[in-house]
Amino acid sequence: MHELIEPNKRLPVLYSFRRCPYAMRARMAINQADKVVELREVVLRDKPAHMVELSPKATVPVLWLEDGTVIDESLEVMAWAADYTNWPSLLLETNNGDLISKNDTSFKFHLDKYKYPNRYEDTDALEHREAALDILKNIEANLQGDWLGGSEPSFTDIAILPFIRQFRGVDTDWFDSLSDISKTISWTKRFLDWEGFTSIMKKYPQWKPGDCVTTFGVTSL
Repeated sequence: MHELIEPNKRLPVLYSFRRCPYAMRARMAINQADKVVELREVVLRDKPAHMVELSPKATVPVLWLEDGTVIDESLEVMAWAADYTNWPSLLLETNNGDLISKNDTSFKFHLDKYKYPNRYEDTDALEHREAALDILKNIEANLQGDWLGGSEPSFTDIAILPFIRQFRGVDTDWFDSLSDISKTISWTKRFLDWEGFTSIMKKYPQWKPGDCVTTFGVTSL
């Protein structure tokens, strides 16, 4: 959603939650683009009223720009960040929309039912694990180098890998033992060690109105 609210007249403000994969990919794109924002870390059970006012769907990330524009879809936050750097010229060339779409729909559907089976009725977690694995086999076929974009992480890598990290985390030993997605396993581990990921996973206290500004981006590293 792009909506004009009152201008904030300072740095862009990013409402984020450290462990949310959607927020992770937004933070990575902002960091890779050498952009700087004011970071407001939220607790999902205690969402700030201002975030909900900006985006009534009340999910992270929410980006509030200086001119009052609100962006509350993570891929759109990534695209906004990509507009400010030479990085996207490579990223957009290697932006595999089909892989991202499959990740954000089918893979996320099966991931949730595998990771949180108790939230759903009549759910077989292992059945959903196998369905998600079938999607990863398609990614395996697309991995020709260290990253989907070649030698450097691309828009697609950053968009997808936070969710695969989450999938791996349900049963790390099982995931790491899969011989039929060996390239995907190496790719995921490479991501977990990549500075572009580790640098955006710093812990921040919950933001409250009146707190001092916490900057996030290249200058905060």
